[in-house]
Amino acid sequence: MTESSQLTADERAALDAVDALGTDRWTQLLSDLIAIPSVTGTAAEGAAQRWVADQLDALGCEVDHWRVDLPALTADPEFPGMEAPRDEAWGTVGVLGGGGPPVLAFQGHTDVVPPGDLGQWQGDPFTARVEGGVMFGRGACDMKAGVVANLIALEALVRSGVRLPGPIAVHAVGGEEDGGLGAFATLRRGHTAAACVITEPTSETVIVATGGALTFTLTVEGAATHGSTRYEGVSALDVFVPVYQALQDLEHERNESVSPLMSEYPIAYPLMVGRVDAGDWSSTVPDRLTAEGRFGVQIGEDVAVARAALEERVAEASAADPWLRDHPVRVAWSGGQFASGRYLGWSDDGEADGAGGRGDAGGDHWLLPALQGAVADVTGGIPRPRGAPYGSDLRLYNGAGIPSLHYGPGEVRYAHSASEQVRLSEIGVTARALVLTALRAPSR
Repeated sequence: MTESSQLTADERAALDAVDALGTDRWTQLLSDLIAIPSVTGTAAEGAAQRWVADQLDALGCEVDHWRVDLPALTADPEFPGMEAPRDEAWGTVGVLGGGGPPVLAFQGHTDVVPPGDLGQWQGDPFTARVEGGVMFGRGACDMKAGVVANLIALEALVRSGVRLPGPIAVHAVGGEEDGGLGAFATLRRGHTAAACVITEPTSETVIVATGGALTFTLTVEGAATHGSTRYEGVSALDVFVPVYQALQDLEHERNESVSPLMSEYPIAYPLMVGRVDAGDWSSTVPDRLTAEGRFGVQIGEDVAVARAALEERVAEASAADPWLRDHPVRVAWSGGQFASGRYLGWSDDGEADGAGGRGDAGGDHWLLPALQGAVADVTGGIPRPRGAPYGSDLRLYNGAGIPSLHYGPGEVRYAHSASEQVRLSEIGVTARALVLTALRAPSR
């Protein structure tokens, strides 16, 4: 691991503390956290939040662990939506040091998606398995490794005894996978910071912008009849086919010209149908079809404009079909509604605002150069900025006026898969970069 010769005494002490904790420490923490099956919307989501609260309390943080007021939150006109039914939700914030708002927050979500077909896993998804320095398990990559990196960084700052430029916070949130409920609740509770690093998996890059993702439901009407006289009815499945083709055409058009931040992706703004349900009897022509999907929002695109684009395309496809002309497909916006997001320190010409890779730029936009400089001092390479084709909590934090970036362990291609994994050494790299970024934050 490369280390800059320009480090201060405090910076060296903090990095030494990370190394003293060692791989065994973060391996155990990640194994313990993976063992909590914190699938979005389940009771274990709260158990994972309690686990993080206990870790923060043991480090001497001022901990706020609260039960979210779901009725009040979901009634908020800016609530980002959710897909998983839940009776409760919990939030956790720990602050190290006093004397005003935190100068920096490390943020991560503890909820995970369901494991899916267990037959595709090698062993129990919630029992961590380590092979060749790589840990496998649900949530290993997305993003419990990032949560552990946050905790390791904070523990190193505590153990090293270095003087902090101001309070440092850890935000642990749930409900990220289905809309961002946890981040929304944390911000609404008044927790803030001068800047925030969200330790999502970034494949050794820094994410400065994310596309959005809007969940939609299409309802298609048909006319039922006996299967032997199907010509007397109208199959909702058959009339959906041209609508589906229209959606594919729309996806192609929306990806003909994209932001340079997104140019490396084969499809920067995906539009996909993930669930289809039609009919209720094998010998009956289906009289109803529902299709649920995900609609990618372009960086900087207004959500209302994006919705209108899909609604108009579905209306056009309906108008072109003799049956759908009188029975148009209905569009509803259901579940998670992720707007796009962009780091507040990113200028329109694609350059980072501020200067000074060691965090000596004043104002609110010191974060990117400080983080890049920290990573360079740890690894010897400067992580390049890019965008991401998925929605995340980044848009909520930047929307609240908190300049925020993604930088964390893992590769997103392993997220949500039966081979979900993270290289354990990347947790140490992230933790080391976080402690340097924290120590280089402008003091308050």
